[in-house]
Amino acid sequence: MNKKIDPAIFVDLWDIINERANHPSEQSYTSRLLTDSKGIDKTLEKVSEESTEFIIAVKNGVRDRTVEEASDLIFHLFVALRAADIDLADVINELSRRRK
Repeated sequence: MNKKIDPAIFVDLWDIINERANHPSEQSYTSRLLTDSKGIDKTLEKVSEESTEFIIAVKNGVRDRTVEEASDLIFHLFVALRAADIDLADVINELSRRRK
């Protein structure tokens, strides 16, 4: 389980989400989430949905589905952070603070 990971994917994802927020496009799923008429509620609905799907996948012991749902949950959590005007750096700093 000691696979080498590259945390840069999180920074790349965050940059793409910000790009979509700053330059909305109707073709972009991320842009549509961030500009939905429901406002932040749309993104929060997706976080809730993906969280539930993740929990079910874990409880059912379906590894591949768990990985997929974890990825969906992380993505939608990042979009929700952007919609709430919270910078990912603040979350990373808080995690670092808690680690000490």
